[in-house]
Amino acid sequence: MRLPRTIMAGNKYKISALPLAPPKFLLTNTLTPDPRTPSVPVFRNEVMTTSPSLQRRARLLSGEAHFSYVTPFPVPFPYDIAPPDPSDDPPESPSYIEKWLSDREPRVVHPPATPNASLCRYTPEVRDDVGEAELIGIAESALRDCIPHLDVGDAFAILGAPALTPDDSEEISDGLEPTVEARKDLIEVLSGRTVLMSDTFAPWSVRYSGHQFGTWAGQLGDGRAISILVTPHPSSPDLTSELQLKGSGRTPFSRSADGLAVTRSSVREYLCSEAMHALGIPTTRALALVSLPGVPVIRETVESACVLTRVAPSFLRIGSFEALSPPQNTFLFGGGQQAANWDALRTLGVWVAGNVLRLPEAVPAEGEDSVADGKAKGKHPAPWGKALVLEVARRNARMVAGWQAYGFMHGVINTDNVSILGLTIDYGPYAFQDVFDPFHICNHTDEEGRYAYRSQPSNILFALRALHAALAPLIGAELSLGHAVPVGWAEAASKEEIAAWRTRGTDELKDELEMVAQGETAKAYAELMRKRLALRTAEPTDETTLVRPLLDLMATHKLDFHGTFRALTAFRPGVLLENANSASESTKSDASDLDALLELLLAQAPDTARLDRARAMEDWRAWLDVYARRIEREGGEWASGEGVGEMDAQRTRAARAANPRFVLRQWVLQEVIAVVEKDTARGRRVLAKVLHMACNPFEPWGGEDTIGDGDGELDAEEREERRFCGFGDTRMLGFQCSCSS
Repeated sequence: MRLPRTIMAGNKYKISALPLAPPKFLLTNTLTPDPRTPSVPVFRNEVMTTSPSLQRRARLLSGEAHFSYVTPFPVPFPYDIAPPDPSDDPPESPSYIEKWLSDREPRVVHPPATPNASLCRYTPEVRDDVGEAELIGIAESALRDCIPHLDVGDAFAILGAPALTPDDSEEISDGLEPTVEARKDLIEVLSGRTVLMSDTFAPWSVRYSGHQFGTWAGQLGDGRAISILVTPHPSSPDLTSELQLKGSGRTPFSRSADGLAVTRSSVREYLCSEAMHALGIPTTRALALVSLPGVPVIRETVESACVLTRVAPSFLRIGSFEALSPPQNTFLFGGGQQAANWDALRTLGVWVAGNVLRLPEAVPAEGEDSVADGKAKGKHPAPWGKALVLEVARRNARMVAGWQAYGFMHGVINTDNVSILGLTIDYGPYAFQDVFDPFHICNHTDEEGRYAYRSQPSNILFALRALHAALAPLIGAELSLGHAVPVGWAEAASKEEIAAWRTRGTDELKDELEMVAQGETAKAYAELMRKRLALRTAEPTDETTLVRPLLDLMATHKLDFHGTFRALTAFRPGVLLENANSASESTKSDASDLDALLELLLAQAPDTARLDRARAMEDWRAWLDVYARRIEREGGEWASGEGVGEMDAQRTRAARAANPRFVLRQWVLQEVIAVVEKDTARGRRVLAKVLHMACNPFEPWGGEDTIGDGDGELDAEEREERRFCGFGDTRMLGFQCSCSS
């Protein structure tokens, strides 16, 4: 049975005809471009024509630059440049290489998709024979939330009905011509083979730097991510979505890498982005997956390329600020270190404060000049530097609280992987907790355990300190001036003045930053854990008497993290009666229910042979007694008109709505990837079904309420759902991924 498609009604546009956001919402209209690609006309008419290698060569950008214009270039790397005719230039000559690249640049213009379209379609003159691009997934959830006005044509029909079990009975065929055109347009643009541009708009990649595993790494940047479009939401034009292709070819920031991504890593990010959103954890979104089976990618083995389209209001990171105000007294072997550029730092900060975070401090009061204007004609605009740092701290604190509450491990919390908006970004060797282990390291290249589960909040704090350090001179200058810094604010400043500003900006915010970040994390984490335990009130001892002992119990007896929380949704305080010796029928029934619950909780140990059942039973009874009394103390918070039974039912519903039945376990991801790589047709359906389960994680998948009755009454699809909600192959428990993607 096909799942319902619930995209909002209204005007729909093919992707090449989507409205372009107004200029004030375009990063490229405000921030400073790479001097080698100084404008769209120069980029299109000169760089793409005569020196396209500027886009593909790894190079340091000038200090004032925030981004570089660059087109997607999803071709195998190293580039296979065939020898020319003898009469032509030799293949190693710069002119021949530039011509080879230029022929493959999207320089052939096609008319706009509709008369009112803002952008034209551009394709290359030469397209190497690397096979067709194949659509393997569209996330309906991201489409509905972010770009409901996008017409995907018959894409969902072509992908087939979501299913875990093979189904050869469904025939898949093209839809009507307009729907086919919309789907083909979608694939062309999201594969990077067709590029949308105008006289004032072109794709770009952003420059940033960062600390990787705690060590300064110099310039990094979007090495395989290219932003291709910014479009406003139809119901709220001030809300914009930036579409970015990940794995679409080399950029000036690719260093020695190929700029491509493999199917394996792309599937992982595609699924987890939407799973995290469903859990209520801030995240970038995933729109689509397009496979390029004819583009080989060399990793540990030869794999095929895949382009992920991800969506966010902005992809700017803490490393974006570090690039413009790098750490002091550092020496970087091999180059990559650049001097601070104070005006570029101010320009970026003004953009982020006003257009990304939309801080009240960045909105001019009556009679004030605009912060962006930077030249005082009336009142000076208010300072914004301190407010920016604290807002980024609050957002990231809430994000990491969600990670901890739902057992998510990012794996690579480098400062260039920490979003200004507090969104989970750059899904690499991530994992969710299975058997609970606070010391678990999900990234097998993290040999020292820097990014272990328990250390994630401290690593987010490290990143926030890096942001503060980058902005400290500007904050200090604002404190000295009493208002926002103007254009050229540090031009005439001596090293001593900048050092004094840095010290003042550091001292002003250091303690408050720590307090805000740690306090907001603790507050958000406590709220989420109470939600998972179906508690409506807060008590100051909840952490020490309930949450921490529960986690210790899981760790001691090696119990599954999410399975334990889901099992606890069945708990009723009434099963722990004070009069344990009562012989009434209700007491016997409660005792039976308690025994069943305890067995369900003990079943969360994947290795039951090593479980000390007697001790585990004793520990669980002690904890459940504390939990029952805690629930009883807030009985008045629940509607009690129907008695205790109704309160229990309400609590069960609330608990189930906060504790997922389905989790993206490592074995599930590996199995999905294997199917997608082996059989595209079936892989699309399995991928779609797992995505649907991940987007609806709290549903009772696999006939959850009939588990005690066996699975004889379940159909084949429900049996597979049940399997996908289980531990899977126990050899995959605690599985570690690499950063190779």
